[in-house]
Amino acid sequence: MAPSLLDLAPVVPVVVIEDASDAVPLARALVAGGLPAIEVTLRTPAALDAIRAIAGEVPEAVVGAGTVITPDQVTETVAAGARFLVSPGWTDVLLAAMQASGVPFLPGVSTTSEVVALLERGLTEMKFFPAEAAGGTAYLKSLAGPLPQARFCPTGGIGSANAPDYLALPNVGCVGGTWMLPADAIAARDWGRVEALAREAAGLKTLRAQV
Repeated sequence: MAPSLLDLAPVVPVVVIEDASDAVPLARALVAGGLPAIEVTLRTPAALDAIRAIAGEVPEAVVGAGTVITPDQVTETVAAGARFLVSPGWTDVLLAAMQASGVPFLPGVSTTSEVVALLERGLTEMKFFPAEAAGGTAYLKSLAGPLPQARFCPTGGIGSANAPDYLALPNVGCVGGTWMLPADAIAARDWGRVEALAREAAGLKTLRAQV
């Protein structure tokens, strides 16, 4: 049985790629730093080409698509090589498309009712977004009692300072974030710095084991 997406690494980098030529060296830096699961968001025209490039040239990366909000995007990203899908929220139509895609996916939730609705549909792994704005660690902690079967990847407002607080929660498998991808490092193509920051983020797994 394949490992859960939530268990691949403590942090899933949320990548916004403006230039598709940056995709492969960026992905290699993240993988070298210990973060193999890479979410490329569909926020730029270069996103599909970036996913295609990473899937084709960085086989050790588990590349996925984020900000997936339509069935067409599900089809396009899987065809480009996405191995998982992440949405900021969900509808029945989007959920059906993601379920039919054949790849793992994390539908976004921010309320208890949304979590219960997904549990009714047999889904237990979700994205909690926007994490900090939607209640943060206190909210997730309050869900663990009545809904222990739900597991989350919180994303939104999470950085190196508060990531350990999320990872210490029993219902959090990993967190999503961008702090290992500073804009100036990307602009300068300083992949060594990205790798170093990724290694620090991957080290949160060791810290978590000690909690």
